[in-house]
Amino acid sequence: MKYILVTGGVISGIGKGIIASSIGTILKSCGLRVTAIKIDPYINIDAGTFSPYEHGEVFVLNDGGEVDLDLGNYERFLDINLYKDNNITTGKIYQHVINKERHGDYLGKTVQVVPHITDAVQEWVMNQAKVPVDDDRKEPQICVIEASMETFSICILGGTIGDIEGMPFVEAFRQFQFKAKRENFCNIHVSLVPQPNATGEQKTKPTQNSVRALRGLGLSPDLIVCRSAKPIEMAVKEKISMFCHVEPEQVIFIHDVSSTYRVPILLEEQGIIKYFKQRLNLPIDDQPSDLLMKWKKMADRYERLLKVCSIALVGKYTKLSDCYASVFKALEHSALAINHKLDLMYIDSTELEHSTEVENSVKYHQAWHKLCKADGILVPGGFGIRGTEGKLQAISWARTKKKPFLGVCLGMQLAVVEFARNCLNWKDANSTEFDPDTKTPVVIDMPEHNPGDMGGTMRLGKRRTIFKTQNSVLSKLY
Repeated sequence: MKYILVTGGVISGIGKGIIASSIGTILKSCGLRVTAIKIDPYINIDAGTFSPYEHGEVFVLNDGGEVDLDLGNYERFLDINLYKDNNITTGKIYQHVINKERHGDYLGKTVQVVPHITDAVQEWVMNQAKVPVDDDRKEPQICVIEASMETFSICILGGTIGDIEGMPFVEAFRQFQFKAKRENFCNIHVSLVPQPNATGEQKTKPTQNSVRALRGLGLSPDLIVCRSAKPIEMAVKEKISMFCHVEPEQVIFIHDVSSTYRVPILLEEQGIIKYFKQRLNLPIDDQPSDLLMKWKKMADRYERLLKVCSIALVGKYTKLSDCYASVFKALEHSALAINHKLDLMYIDSTELEHSTEVENSVKYHQAWHKLCKADGILVPGGFGIRGTEGKLQAISWARTKKKPFLGVCLGMQLAVVEFARNCLNWKDANSTEFDPDTKTPVVIDMPEHNPGDMGGTMRLGKRRTIFKTQNSVLSKLY
């Protein structure tokens, strides 16, 4: 097994997930079987209880795992099916170690961060890296590990709160590089090269400090991937090479591009296949296969699209596009399949409600103007009663005006409520989520749903449903 660890420096949200996905895509295009693991240092067991404004959307896997949205990137880029254990959190690791301690597995020893927590991280990675994720059910050959540890972002002051929680993982991988052996372990450090407007000069000091801090913690980057707004000049590359103690070909530049599909192409153009072949002793050719050529054609086609399809997404978390990342990607891929560019208009459902018309009529009319000019309307999932009235208004408008409409999760449930109220004339029709005592419950809680405890209580993922009779409306629909 070959392990590629992707760490981040200077700031979070720098694009580690896309870099990790792109590296996996390139290696898969060379004929290798690739899996991916995401490490998040928060104490939460999983992402299920997060507000979307905390970490973006919660991505749901086939096994029902509620995980970080980067696992969605891995699945889309690599065409694989991951599991909940491919997302490691501090909470999961500590829970695992504490359970072992309660069972007496440590034979009375004092349980400590080193070696017990760090060992648990390494064991988890090694075990999960072997789990097949492709349809052929063969063991992967490469494991790309993305660690959300901006531990290395700190320069002079020595640390932030975010650094403390990531330290056990840093120490675990410092040890792991020796356990795996050099020819099987590679560290890629993603850093930011800012360009202040005042001078227009690309600054290398944050990257230098980030790499120095990383080395101080016992990890040396094999590749430094520099993120920037604009293409980086050669002089900057040479400066980073000199001060960060790496060869110039070990410094890779990724500037902001029109589409993330362009990132694997940029990496491949800078000789990353040849580097991995030598560094990890991989049995591959220097040239990518047809898969990457198809990827390049897709990226080219994406940038040449002229026709536009506008979709209104009516939700509650519209201030951050990552809140509906999977919905956006699904729509984007659908548009690409019919040679259209997607124009996704985010509409806050509360702005469609009568209360907004009273408080801020301008915002109300702007929201309705967006909705009216859309080619189609999508209402995604969500929780809580806030904003549901606006969603119902949008659904009603789509039905009466015969606009293409898709309701996902709560969006579909509210479409049932809207139809019952306005077409069947059941005026008090509702979901038991919002009104447990409704006389006309058209949407009800599932038997296994536990509203008392939060997290891991919903029926999620890919589940087989057994029909006890063939003579039901639902089985006939299937």
